[in-house]
Amino acid sequence: MKAFDSKLFKRILEYTKPYKWRYNSVIVWAILLSVFAALRPYLLKYNVDHYIQHKDEKGLLLFIVLIGLVLFLEVLAQFYFVYWANWLGQDIIKDIRIKLFKHLSGFKMSYYDHEPVGKLVTRAVSDIEAIARIFSQGLFMIVSDLLKMIVVLGFMLYMNWKLTLIVVAAMPILIYATRVFQIKMKDAFEEVRTQIANMNTFVQERVSGMKIVQLFIREETEYQNFKKINYLHKKAWVKNVWYNSIFFPIADIVSALTLSLIIWYGGLNILNNDGITSFGDLFAYTMYISIFFTPLRQIADKFNEMQMGMIAANRVFEVLDDNKPTEETGTLEAPHFEGEIEFKNVVFGYKEDEDVLKNISLSIQKGETVAIVGATGAGKSTIVNLLNRFYEIKSGTICVDGQNIKEYTLGSLRKQIAVVLQDVFLFADTIHNNITLNNPSVSREEVIAAAKEIGAHDFIMSLPGNYDYDVKERGNMLSSGQRQLIAFLRAYVSKPSILILDEATSSIDAYLEAMIQKATLTLTQNRTSIVIAHRLATVINADKIVVLDKGIIVEEGNHQQLLQKEEGYYKKLYEAQFVNHEEEIN
Repeated sequence: MKAFDSKLFKRILEYTKPYKWRYNSVIVWAILLSVFAALRPYLLKYNVDHYIQHKDEKGLLLFIVLIGLVLFLEVLAQFYFVYWANWLGQDIIKDIRIKLFKHLSGFKMSYYDHEPVGKLVTRAVSDIEAIARIFSQGLFMIVSDLLKMIVVLGFMLYMNWKLTLIVVAAMPILIYATRVFQIKMKDAFEEVRTQIANMNTFVQERVSGMKIVQLFIREETEYQNFKKINYLHKKAWVKNVWYNSIFFPIADIVSALTLSLIIWYGGLNILNNDGITSFGDLFAYTMYISIFFTPLRQIADKFNEMQMGMIAANRVFEVLDDNKPTEETGTLEAPHFEGEIEFKNVVFGYKEDEDVLKNISLSIQKGETVAIVGATGAGKSTIVNLLNRFYEIKSGTICVDGQNIKEYTLGSLRKQIAVVLQDVFLFADTIHNNITLNNPSVSREEVIAAAKEIGAHDFIMSLPGNYDYDVKERGNMLSSGQRQLIAFLRAYVSKPSILILDEATSSIDAYLEAMIQKATLTLTQNRTSIVIAHRLATVINADKIVVLDKGIIVEEGNHQQLLQKEEGYYKKLYEAQFVNHEEEIN
């Protein structure tokens, strides 16, 4: 495996283009920082050789002030270098995160059918934070350290080439160790990121499904499963620590041995009065070796940060490069639809070799309420998904008002279609914001008026804070029926041309049943509606009932017409499920 991916690195640098001025400024501060860092030991050497040895107090004081000034400038350069490097990193990850979230928002539903939520959360949060370290702890730090080494080497060669040769001779050992370390650390970091994603996925799913875990007494089993995942996570990090534990002591030993050789060889030169080495050289070289070898040691450490960031970037780019987003094939802005819908010979399957809908042809007239019934897996909800273009059909066409839905822009198409699902998703926010979805064009007055019309106003007003009541995560503070009413309101205030109720009345309590039925009648009035439901009243009152069986339309007609078919599928379904309910109504 390559220790450094230049193509990936170039792609990351593309994100610095909007901040070119700041990027270049960081490089300038890095150069100044290296010059000031290398200048201090040289000034110390000059002080020792020219003022301390000659007991020149005025010259000593002057150079102490000068060294203080250089130190102040070095601190100033360090401040701007670190601050701007981190600032740049945060701006870059802000841009990448926005781009990633927008990309995820446009994915086909098929992508989310097989991608774990925890993995995507890792990509959008911790992986992107790791990318910031490329700039704050990686790239610029490495550049700064390399510049320090080059400038320091120049000063040392200028001062004493003999002592400098000892330093240069030690470099190949450290460079080789650093190279091996980089390769090993890349593998180790890959494993760390994989285990972090696995842990995030596991924890997210178990916390979300904690009720199921406890209902089926799976606490001990899931605890044991978590222990295994946690062990693998620890094992990956221990491997990382192991490589660090080997490399850094080697670097320290090489640095210490080099310093010992410098003092020994330089001391002999002074004693032998070679005319080249001075006491100032020894003072300066003890500082220069630290300045020279510490960056080399730190480059490996900073390279770790950079590797972690690049591995994270690679994972984020894998998501960004995934061409799963629904293709924006349309150019027409969907108007307020009349509501005429037609499926023509539509074939579709979630898997390539398994068709869920088989040559479906269905016409729905303007203002009609059409109920779709059938066994689980018959393809009822699939029709809803295809109308919204969550998935692309294999063959056939789907038209609204005589126009292929692929010709409409996705945003305008979906704006005209409101869907109320059985499993209502509410955000951890107020009731008002869950109804409007933070759409500023929907006023509080409109929401209240709609709630009164639907019949939900009284129940909302009974809550603490009424429309500003925080429903918490997934609306857990409300009952299933109350959540359903909020979903009806959400659909109603969007003023859709087409309404879809996908088993939206199957999870309600008896107390709210009348309210739900009133809400259903209000929503479907004078509007094309597709109802997938088990509730008898909704099915019986539909203008047309479409019966699906294994992806094929087997029957079509209104309630009375279908009941007249001897041995009909709908009649059997009615007798099995609806007779008792109808007797209760009558």
